[in-house]
Amino acid sequence: MNIVTLLPSATEIVCALGLQEQIVGVSHSCNFPETIKKLPAVTSTRVPYQDSSDVIDNFVRDHLQNNAALYDLDIQTLNEVRPDVVVSQTLCDVCAVSTGDVVAAIYGLDSRPRLIDLQPNTLDDVYGDILRVAAALGRDSTAASLLDELKARQHAIASRTARIAKNDRPRVAFLEWLLPPFCGGHWNPELVELAGGIDLLGNPGRPSATLSWDRVAASDPDVVVLACCGFDVERALEDVRLLAGNDQWQNMRAVQNGEIYLVDGDAYFARPGPRLIDGLEMLAHALHPDIHPPAPSGGCVKLDSS
Repeated sequence: MNIVTLLPSATEIVCALGLQEQIVGVSHSCNFPETIKKLPAVTSTRVPYQDSSDVIDNFVRDHLQNNAALYDLDIQTLNEVRPDVVVSQTLCDVCAVSTGDVVAAIYGLDSRPRLIDLQPNTLDDVYGDILRVAAALGRDSTAASLLDELKARQHAIASRTARIAKNDRPRVAFLEWLLPPFCGGHWNPELVELAGGIDLLGNPGRPSATLSWDRVAASDPDVVVLACCGFDVERALEDVRLLAGNDQWQNMRAVQNGEIYLVDGDAYFARPGPRLIDGLEMLAHALHPDIHPPAPSGGCVKLDSS
């Protein structure tokens, strides 16, 4: 079976199901596991990710307003790898190739592949997508073992969090973008609550949304978690430095107290796959280091308030 995955979470799900050797094409942003990078990329992006997040945001808004594509499919390469199955998504046109483009491309492929679309909004939806992909690829028993392990780790955190008094849970501003700020959406507010925080700004089960700095500052959180979508820690830090002249940012309690955590949003919070539980573990340790053990994966840095 030849499998093409058009977004990183799909790639990670298929690999976690033990089918990495059957993946014949991936998206331009697929980078985990490391060996996946050797595969041909069947997508490319027009988004200027090397620029600051305000430039990227303006670019994306302009393209979406004009119904212009953010990503391109390489139809020639798709035909060459002859996929039997293509795993894509209908969740977000900003995150990957649009559904319409994928459907149109598949219709014209010689191999006539089956399309599996993912659309998770919550952690349970992510688990459901893993089961759906597994059922389509004949890996039901592998999926059952994988979900048992992921849910056991989630339950361990939830059990420890349940012992934390409500007034000992920090008020958290979880941001998925900085210029302009975006709240946490979909599964991320759920992760904050499971980790023992009180999410102040999020849209649980719904897309993240643009916020004003007035709204962020008025929330006056105890802790700020920066999980920039598509950015690792080093890349996000470049944009954090641009906030140095923002008085609303500088005057927030969390910033003045040095309670700012920068996490690898790209790897552990933006991809609805198995590594969301890694993200949950690192978030839980950041919020309650005396209760939750460190996450083996790392990926979280406490910023120096100076």
